[in-house]
Amino acid sequence: MQETVLPGANAPYSTFLYVLIPLLPFLGFLLNGLLNRKLSGTVAGLIGSATVLGSFLISVMLFLNFEYQYTVQLFDWISVGSLQIPFQYQIDQLSLIMLLLVTGVGFLIHVYSIGYMHHDENVGKFFSFLNLFIFSMLLLVMGANFVILFIGWEGVGLCSYLLIGFWNKNTAYNNAAKKAFIINRIGDLGFLLGIFLIYLTFDSVQYAEVFQKASTMQIGTGVITAITLLLFVGAMGKSAQLPLYTWLPDAMAGPTPVSALIHAATMVTAGIYMVLRANVLFTLAPDTLQVVAIVGAATALFAATIGLAQNDIKKVLAYSTVSQLGYMFLALGVMGYSTSLFHVLTHAFFKALMFLGAGSVIHAMSNEQDLRRMGGLRKALPITFLTFLIGCLAISGIPPFSGFFSKDEILEHAFQHSKVLWGMGLLTAFLTAFYMFRLLFLAFFGEFRGTEEQRKHLHESPPSMTFPLIVLALLAAVGGFMGAPMFTGRHFLAEYLAPIFTYSQRLVPAAFAHELDHSTELILIGLSVAAGVLGIALAYVFYVARAQRPVEDDAQRSGPESLVYHKYYIDELYNTLFTKPTMALSTGLYKFVENGVINPVVGVFGRAVNGGGQLLRYVQTGAVETYLILMVIGIVLILALNFGRF
Repeated sequence: MQETVLPGANAPYSTFLYVLIPLLPFLGFLLNGLLNRKLSGTVAGLIGSATVLGSFLISVMLFLNFEYQYTVQLFDWISVGSLQIPFQYQIDQLSLIMLLLVTGVGFLIHVYSIGYMHHDENVGKFFSFLNLFIFSMLLLVMGANFVILFIGWEGVGLCSYLLIGFWNKNTAYNNAAKKAFIINRIGDLGFLLGIFLIYLTFDSVQYAEVFQKASTMQIGTGVITAITLLLFVGAMGKSAQLPLYTWLPDAMAGPTPVSALIHAATMVTAGIYMVLRANVLFTLAPDTLQVVAIVGAATALFAATIGLAQNDIKKVLAYSTVSQLGYMFLALGVMGYSTSLFHVLTHAFFKALMFLGAGSVIHAMSNEQDLRRMGGLRKALPITFLTFLIGCLAISGIPPFSGFFSKDEILEHAFQHSKVLWGMGLLTAFLTAFYMFRLLFLAFFGEFRGTEEQRKHLHESPPSMTFPLIVLALLAAVGGFMGAPMFTGRHFLAEYLAPIFTYSQRLVPAAFAHELDHSTELILIGLSVAAGVLGIALAYVFYVARAQRPVEDDAQRSGPESLVYHKYYIDELYNTLFTKPTMALSTGLYKFVENGVINPVVGVFGRAVNGGGQLLRYVQTGAVETYLILMVIGIVLILALNFGRF
């Protein structure tokens, strides 16, 4: 393992260069926001895309010239007694990988949005929000302490609210935005309490200090377990894990590029990033890791079953995202830290590809999202079909596509940790392949089931939309080779990230050293691929060979099918247990406390002031004689009061 240089070394470039990475998208936010009404949609798109491209190019330069970890001091920020929080950026292997991911995929989504949103009347505002989202995410991954991370964390939460509810004339979209915002606040409260406890325990929130002090503590310490559980609550909200996952499928209300940005590479992976950044704390808390693994595996399987029966093309992809995030947390829970980030990267490639591909389909179908109204689109949309097929093969774990390598690693780690968790992961892999190819076959195969008007307007998307699809398809096809020792002889990503996990490796060397024997590894690979192939084959039999079609919403369904179709009635359960009582309490407080107590009390003071004003206005007669008399009376009173003291 290469030697780690702890943050604190001098940065090799001017501070301004590091400031530019988040500053450029922020400037794009200001320009597009302030000049929204004056800029054309194309110009707004070019400004938004160019600023993110600038950040990407700087990130590439830092990545190619990186030698050791270092911090960049911008200014002294908070100084209250012993609490010292400088505004610093930390540049290391983890932050650089995330910078490349956020700016690279973010740039492609910006370019795609130029074509997708060209007809919208508020294109400038849309790109302004996108740029602000990228700025917040960059702040999150570059911060050198938990407080700066939390600022970026809240920033992406705010931007997700603005983007999900972008078409705010639709009440349902506004409700989806509020739902995302409120559920994320629940997780954020846990995260904030975790930061408070970190400061009380380590007298610092700086990564370098906290992790160095933590590395000297005993494994299983109660306070570390409490800290990590609180941090994980924050991750559950942001990364949509059970039971705080319900906001993410509803986030499909936003424009499709927003879905790709939120669900692929940025906001939903913030929870994964936070756990990876604080890996030494989680390594010290094996009980928390067990909770993380169980929640991750349960979320992966649970969301995959819901994806089987969804008919909205974006909803299928949304539940797929929840499921894949569960895979990532499963990897974290079994201490497959670099493996989890590996899946973050491959997932960003193929999930961004599929969301943008879905957007291309919706664009061609005149905003139709129901798979039951599609069919036979592969001839009219050849580029979209081919790229979408690559994405489906990647997420299904078919070699040599990227998802095969990262998913296989996760299953291997799970197998070493728990056969039950491995079984849940393998079943999830089978279900994933089935529902993703169900989507593919329903949309692109068979007879066209839309209207004649839609048939007339079927066309491939413009180059601004197909170019990102082609780039992402290439990444989804070959991106897995960054971690493919069976083919390349080295796991480049794991080697590159090794210094990030130095403390964890010292604490639990066995978790990083143990490997399966070759025969067992081949068996596990074979089972993983077989699960994917079986899922694809069954989907082909049902939806191509037998040409089955999903029934309409009001059709009769069997008990289990109805349960899955209605998403286990979790939203209805939450509505009954939390939303309705809260609304009833709010209504009661409004009627009986605000209207019955507060308003009358405030009204008394208001009426008293008004009455006093009415009386005093009689003094203002406009007659000089009256003013002279009042002046004399005032002088007499003053003299009387003064002489009365003697």
